[in-house]
Amino acid sequence: MDILLAIILGTLFGFVLHRIGAANPQNIINMLRLTDFHLMKTIIWGISLSSALLFLGLTLGIIDPSHLSVKSSYWGVIIGGAILGLGFAIAGYCPGTGLAGLGDGRKDARYFVIGGLFGAFVYMLVFAALKDTFLMKKIAGGKATLAATGNPSYISLIESVPGVIVALVISVIFFIFAWKLPNKTDNDS
Repeated sequence: MDILLAIILGTLFGFVLHRIGAANPQNIINMLRLTDFHLMKTIIWGISLSSALLFLGLTLGIIDPSHLSVKSSYWGVIIGGAILGLGFAIAGYCPGTGLAGLGDGRKDARYFVIGGLFGAFVYMLVFAALKDTFLMKKIAGGKATLAATGNPSYISLIESVPGVIVALVISVIFFIFAWKLPNKTDNDS
């Protein structure tokens, strides 16, 4: 059942990525160049809505906190994130949008996905040599969340305020930010 749900949600996610234009790398590059804010507005609005729904679901008991998996922070994650961000800016794809572009039949997405799989393969080959280096040392205890999730396994950076309050404040800030962003820069009008 889990794999069926993953396929359905992945398909819906890919459909949404395609509909908002994220399967076209030029739209992503324009967003990163700050010349077209449509995609940025959509992403920020999505973060706002999903964070509010997640913490409301946790507060109301609809979502079991044990289903949340907070990944540990490592130096390698920061370095890998920087490499991913650089590739994102150059190619105009991230893993999700690359697969959406592949589904759209884009040739550049094929090369991106093949390159990503090759990079994952190389990482798999060198992981044993890297696991005892500084790259895999946990940062600040590893697993930490901004606000309390109800799962005692994670350190909360803001423990004195309920997680739902922190999440809703962040959600409102993101929503206002997305609402105030123009679709295009003033130079394009």
